[in-house]
Amino acid sequence: MLKKRIIPCLDIKDGNTVKGINFEDLKNAGDPVELAKKYELEGADELVFLDITATIENRKTFVELVRKIAQELSIPFTVGGGIASVEDVRKLLEAGADKISINSSAVKDPKLISELSSEFGSQCIVVAIDTKKVGSTNLVHIKGGREATELETLEWARRAEALGAGEILLTSMDGDGTKNGFDLGITKLVSERITIPVIASGGAGSTDDFVKVFNETKATGALAASVFHFNEIRIQDLKQQLKTQKIEVR
Repeated sequence: MLKKRIIPCLDIKDGNTVKGINFEDLKNAGDPVELAKKYELEGADELVFLDITATIENRKTFVELVRKIAQELSIPFTVGGGIASVEDVRKLLEAGADKISINSSAVKDPKLISELSSEFGSQCIVVAIDTKKVGSTNLVHIKGGREATELETLEWARRAEALGAGEILLTSMDGDGTKNGFDLGITKLVSERITIPVIASGGAGSTDDFVKVFNETKATGALAASVFHFNEIRIQDLKQQLKTQKIEVR
């Protein structure tokens, strides 16, 4: 059985780390390079960097910033935002990323998943899914959560796996930044119906939320931002708590 991973996330806008609620009302959360150093020292298992306005602003991810962060890390480093081609991925891997995350570009052109997986290996390709409940259905959203699609979340996760994704980063937009806990319903549904690893994201507010998502779903990773950025939860304390609950962490 895969050991569980604790993954801080750096949401980047204009070169700074930011955090909002339900993808809105963004506030500055600190310097990304300093935060990366902090998480490396605190025992994070991986780090995710998401350039959250790259797609909306129709530009590429900040490659130089990725390079600076990568120089501070020995843990796996996933980068996403504005990635739409083999060349984009090559530049980010050369800058020090270990994995890349694609979202809007994969929805618009699903064969991109196969193309990147074939070129770089499926272990390198994370498909990020921003999901929100519309009526009684969980729908995929793109462009930083600004645009709803007609894709049902589980259906898209299954398709992404079939096309060659190595991992799914599943973010509940309803939970994002609320600190009300992970969306156990959609996380359980997706993680039980596909075979590749699923990272739960959106809503972490306490150590108990991490215990629940690992005990009640098959997610192998849990991602959070503000609770780590603002020192509300220390990663060492969280891992200790998980161990006392007999949850195996890296």
